[in-house]
Amino acid sequence: MSGTNASAGNGGLPSDVDVVVIGAGQAGLAVGQTLKQAGVNFVILDAANELGVSWTHRWDSLRLFTSARYCGLPGLPFPGDPDRYPAKDEVPHYFRSYAARFELPVHLGHRVTSVGRSDGGFMVTTPTARIAARQVVAAVGAFQTPVVPEFSKRLAPSVTQLHSHAYRNPDQIPAGKVAVVGSANSGLQIATELAGSREVVVCKGRKQPRLPQRILGRDAFWWLSKCGILRLPTNTPLARRLAMPDPVVGAKIGELARSMSFVERVVDADGTQLVTADGKRIEASTVLWATGYRNDWSWLSPELRGSDGQPQHDAGIGASGLHFVGLYRMRNRGSALLGFVGRDAQRVGAAVARRSRR
Repeated sequence: MSGTNASAGNGGLPSDVDVVVIGAGQAGLAVGQTLKQAGVNFVILDAANELGVSWTHRWDSLRLFTSARYCGLPGLPFPGDPDRYPAKDEVPHYFRSYAARFELPVHLGHRVTSVGRSDGGFMVTTPTARIAARQVVAAVGAFQTPVVPEFSKRLAPSVTQLHSHAYRNPDQIPAGKVAVVGSANSGLQIATELAGSREVVVCKGRKQPRLPQRILGRDAFWWLSKCGILRLPTNTPLARRLAMPDPVVGAKIGELARSMSFVERVVDADGTQLVTADGKRIEASTVLWATGYRNDWSWLSPELRGSDGQPQHDAGIGASGLHFVGLYRMRNRGSALLGFVGRDAQRVGAAVARRSRR
């Protein structure tokens, strides 16, 4: 299938192309760089109108817990002192520089609404276009749809509720006690910020290991990289034995306990109260749900999903020509991380390029 020039009648997109990459975040840009180097005819589609929107829309004070040394994509280091911890707004600037440096064919403002089989390949549909493609790479990220427990509906209307995905700064939060549900990195960072002006109680999630930001003067991810933990394939016996939850980086619980209180996991809600696993009732004016995300594959046609509703692939490479990059622990612990997704992207991109040449 040969590529064609963009057509105004097809939303400014080509009507057929060898490969469509869905998503222009870190995974999509990294795999795009590999495809560009291999001479593959491809386009990258993204629903947003600018690069890095998923980072722009995180809370204002967010800083990356990986040093700049481990924030770069293949072929272009993240700018500045490699030992510093970048602010989240630096990431979109880096993405724009990356796309320009490698002249990646990024088309913004094109939300993919469906992907299905068509004539031995795929039909990718947006609100304004239909593109026939031999292969598709889904690089839509590991964290798509915010998750809030079903029992949240039992909270009274007077209780303000928002997910960490929607949190920006303390000005959003009305006066009164705040319950932060979830004690992973996002929950603790937000709770720490709110504790400067609010009474905060953190409702702990599952037990997670703690990891200092720096160990013996080195960034924690330097040690994780050197010992190979981030590259260890998830399907090996050793990886399964080490399949602990992701660590909370940099948080010192003893110090945090002086500015906020901690209670057990929340299991229910009743009016203006949260109910914990040990039977305590926590009164709160605001509940901030730092309860994670799930993938949404509803835009993939049923024949592209297994009986469990999940797409089928081998560490990102799909036998059907539908591939994936950037999923959580897709191949190893680094698969969804900004500075480590590049390894998977190069592997999947090389497989796509080989198939394209055939």
